[in-house]
Amino acid sequence: ADYYQLGFNLRSNIFQGGPLESRSLMKDSYTPDVIQKAVRDPKNWHGRRTDDLGRWHQKNALNLNLQKAFEEKYG
Repeated sequence: ADYYQLGFNLRSNIFQGGPLESRSLMKDSYTPDVIQKAVRDPKNWHGRRTDDLGRWHQKNALNLNLQKAFEEKYG
């Protein structure tokens, strides 16, 4: 009985799914000029400051990419 009821509900399009366009609370709350003027500080990420270990990982990733580019270009 439950199987047939589920099939009927699926055919009736009761389960329509989520909205086609996503909505953002920040975009709904503020005007576009406020969002464009927002200053993004890469050293202060959501109130958390990047530490020495984070900076080391960033430099290490750049170094690895540089080494890979050199190997591809010069062999």
